[in-house]
Amino acid sequence: MIIPIVAYGDPVLKKKAKEINKEYPKLSELLENMFETMYNAHGVGLAAPQIGLPIRLFLVDAEPFADDEELSEEEREVLKGFRKVFINARIIEETGEEWAFTEGCLSIPEVREDVFRKETIKINYFDENFVEYTETYTGLAARVIQHEYDHIEGVLFTDKLSSLKKRLIKGKLTNISKGKISADYRMKFPLAKKGR
Repeated sequence: MIIPIVAYGDPVLKKKAKEINKEYPKLSELLENMFETMYNAHGVGLAAPQIGLPIRLFLVDAEPFADDEELSEEEREVLKGFRKVFINARIIEETGEEWAFTEGCLSIPEVREDVFRKETIKINYFDENFVEYTETYTGLAARVIQHEYDHIEGVLFTDKLSSLKKRLIKGKLTNISKGKISADYRMKFPLAKKGR
C-alpha cells in the first residue's frame, strides 16, 4: 500500500525518533508498504518519520546509482542490489574528507542542493529480522545512509545548508509546507488548507 509522504513543515520531521523492538505491530507489512511508497516516488531511501511515524527505522535501495558512469567500477558494484533495512541504527563514527553531492528529499520536492558529508561511516543497526550488524560504508552508499539516518535524528538536508542558501530557498520551503507544489506521488501537507 502506498502511504502519503509527509511534507516539509510537519513537526514529525524534526523529532528525534524512538527505538522499536521486534514486537512492533505489523513490522513486515510496514516495511513492504515503505518500499512500495519509496519506489512509487522514485526515491533511493525512505525513513519512518517521512510517513508520519517517529520511530528509528529507515530503508534504502541505492541501485539507481549503480548506473552512474562517473563512479568507479568498485563503487558501482557496491551499489548494485544495495537494498537494506536499518532499525534502531546508530552511527558510531564518520571519518574521511567531507565531499559535496547534490541531494534531494521526498519530503522536500523540487529542492536540490549540494550537501557536505564525511566519506566513510561505521554504523550499528538491526535488519528486518532483528539481526544486529556493525558495518562500514563509504562513498554514495554511506551518503544515502547518512541522509536517511538524519531523518531519524530529526535533521533534514536543508538544515546542513549555509545561512545564505537557507534564505534563498525559504520561499520554496514555505510553499511546500502549504501544499503549493506538484509532486508525482502522494503527499501530506501540514499547512495545506482543508478541502484542497
